[in-house]
Formats: sequence, C-alpha cells, structure tokens
Amino acid sequence: MPTPPQAVVLFDIDGVIRDVSASYRRAIVETVHHYGGQRPKPAAIDALKGEGCWNNDWQASLELLRRLGHTPLPALEALVAVFDSFYFGGDPAGDPGLWRGFIGQEPLLVQAPFFASLTAANLAYGFVSGSEPPSCRYVLQTRLGLADPPLIAMGDAPDKPDPTGLLRLATRLAGASLGAGAPPVAYLGDTVADVLTVQRARAQCPDQLFLSLAVAPPHLHGHPEARLAYEAKLLEAGADAVIASTTKLLSSLQHLNAISLNSLVLRRLTGDTSAPNTRHHDLDALAGTWSEQESDAFSAAIAPLEQIDPELWQ
Repeated sequence: MPTPPQAVVLFDIDGVIRDVSASYRRAIVETVHHYGGQRPKPAAIDALKGEGCWNNDWQASLELLRRLGHTPLPALEALVAVFDSFYFGGDPAGDPGLWRGFIGQEPLLVQAPFFASLTAANLAYGFVSGSEPPSCRYVLQTRLGLADPPLIAMGDAPDKPDPTGLLRLATRLAGASLGAGAPPVAYLGDTVADVLTVQRARAQCPDQLFLSLAVAPPHLHGHPEARLAYEAKLLEAGADAVIASTTKLLSSLQHLNAISLNSLVLRRLTGDTSAPNTRHHDLDALAGTWSEQESDAFSAAIAPLEQIDPELWQ
C-alpha cells in the first residue's frame, strides 16, 4: 500500500509557475482593443482580478468591454477565437511548434528540480488552473518535462473560486477522503479567486486542514507600492500567508516537519480566528522542525533550486 504523502501541495499555474504578463494578460489587452479600440492598463486588469470572480480570461475580456461601454458585446465564441489567435497564434489543438502567439513569451518561474524536491520530501503535488488544457500541458510537460502531471484545467471543473476541482485533485493525491486525519492541503495562487477557492473548500470540508498561500504576480515585483496593495487584497480575502515567490515556498519547506502545525495551523484546527493573517517573505512563521537526517536529505534535494535560471535574466 503506498505511503500517504506528508502533505498535498497544489499550484495555480499563471503567475505562479509561469509569468503570463506578456501572454495571457496581453491577450486580454489586445482582445479588448480588437473590439473596443482601447487597451486596458495593467492596473485595470489587476483591479478586475481583485474582485475574485473573473478568473476566466475570456469572461474578463468581455467584462472589460462591458465596462468600457462597448455595445453590442461580441458573442463569447467569437471572442474566444480572437483571444486564442493572439495567445496561441495557431490551432490550440495542433502542434505547439507551430504556435506563433504570445504563449512564446512566458518566462518560467520555477524549474524541474523544484518538483523533484517536493517528491523527495514526500509531498504530493498537482495543479489547479483556469487556463486552457493545451496551454497547461505545454508548460508542464513540454517546457518543464513533467510526466503526466496531476492537473485540473479549464473545462475539467467549474471555474474558480468554485472549489470542486481543488477538492477533487486533493482527494486523489491524498489517497483518501479529505477530513480529520488526512494530509494537510496547501494551495498557492496569485489571485483573490485562488484565495476564495480555499475558503470555499474549507466551508465544504470543515474537518480538513487547508492552507491558502499566495504570491503577487511577477509584473508587480518591480513596483513596491502596487505590490503591497495587491498583497493586502490577498490577505484581506483570507490568504494565510503571502510569500515572496514560488521558489521561496520550497526553500522554506525545509523548516517544516511534515507540514508541522504551527500557531496558524493550530488556530485553524481549533477554530480560533482571533489572530490576523500576515504577510510572510518565507514560511518560518509556520515552521516546526525536521530531524537532522530529514533536514539534510531535504537540503540536498533542493540544492539545484539555488541555481540561477538564465531565462529569467535575458
């Protein structure tokens, strides 16, 4: 019988695994311009995403057009075709080698050793994304080299913040029903919708330990004031911690003892919500301790993560 994981760690993809500021977000901008003649500013898209109900970029594009006063609004099917022509620049179901769209401008925010370190630490991982399946498979399998990664993508479950997809994948990876005694489930996302997804998962499965972890999307990292404001919205929505980057999550996990239950987790278990959520640059505030042997093994597993990714510095 397989050993149950120490914890289940689920990831959003856009803004967490890859930078989509020049791809998906640009496709929103160009789709709105195609129909409405105006290009929404990044702050306008951030504000829309901050409402927590526009995780689907097709629907977000329609909503921006509506707010611009564009009438009549295009049919969704027509808008999707325009959007995908910008994003994929080819047949989404075809050969990725023939794609010429914005999808070719997505710097990776992690590398394959990131996931090897999770496996080495007996952490089961998967992905819950609102992106189209071909796009998800391209980044996870073709670019990162992950074989058959556990994935819930657009169309596999209702759009976030509905927690159906998260709960389904978490149950599969935990190897048992969620609830008391099941491994903790952490979800790392970059939008209010991601945070609300965890909140709603808690409501549906109150005996299960969930952690809502959040990170600001990469396009805000060079703008401290805007980033702080965005992170504040994530915390206000209910994120348990905002961390500096996806890779910072992994380096912080070496301090955790099987996702040890720190004061935050204990509050979740006891129902004490008196302490406010906080912004963390790592997960030290959540930490327990490993044995020396476990710590040495984990440190060796994540050593490749200390290497610089040349793609991010081009």
